[in-house]
Amino acid sequence: MDAVTVSGRRITYRRTGRGDPLVLLHGGFGFDSRAWEPQLDALADRFDVVAWDAPGAGGSDDPPEDFTLDDYADTLAGFVSALGLDRPHVLGLSFGGGVALALATRHPKVPRSLVLCGAYAGWAGSLSPDEVDRRLRRATDDVTRDPDVWLPEYVPGLLAPAAPTALRTRTLDLMAGVHPRASLTMLEAMAGADLRDALGSIRVPTLVLHGELDVRAPLPVAAALHEAIPGSRLVVLPGVGHLSNVESPDAFTREVQTFLADAGSPA
Repeated sequence: MDAVTVSGRRITYRRTGRGDPLVLLHGGFGFDSRAWEPQLDALADRFDVVAWDAPGAGGSDDPPEDFTLDDYADTLAGFVSALGLDRPHVLGLSFGGGVALALATRHPKVPRSLVLCGAYAGWAGSLSPDEVDRRLRRATDDVTRDPDVWLPEYVPGLLAPAAPTALRTRTLDLMAGVHPRASLTMLEAMAGADLRDALGSIRVPTLVLHGELDVRAPLPVAAALHEAIPGSRLVVLPGVGHLSNVESPDAFTREVQTFLADAGSPA
């Protein structure tokens, strides 16, 4: 693992490959850069792949408890600058997709393209108020308990019902490094964000890549992103849940490679 300091905060990351820069943003609530293991090698032959640990994940320092989605996006912009990445492609899953969208709206000259996987326009922008409240109340209670007890309860909602036991075990392993309070900060940031009004201003090539059986961010969430982002492309991976990159890595990587080949060089 490598590390860089952004705004006084240590941010760790994994880096491999050569080519145009591609930044990978993991999901929240336990996940970190290890979630991109299927893609790190598969994309390294074409891209300089950088997978960060967001503030409060993996080896990175925890953020303040009042950190917002805008704060994560600003940290990401600083991270890109610190590494000297020139107009990187930005791929974000779930919480990472929200950070990618916030980056594109606050720092429009940073990303070359966006890949949004199982993403939301913030929870407030994609889910009903009752659903947002339900998720927050559950998470707030869970972080006071032993992670070994509550983390397994989230796995079924992340994968398709037919996902094999070995994949469920692997998913739980990827969540084992959870920073409980910092993970709640991520969810609170997502819960308070509504990016719908900003989506129409996005002017970079955008792929909305979604699992057909995603119950965390159901297909109507993806359809709304696609409709609101000018010129975006929507691809649905059949039989796949929320963690599409883990559950169907070959198909996921193939769609990403195809899209990025079309996205071209920076303007």
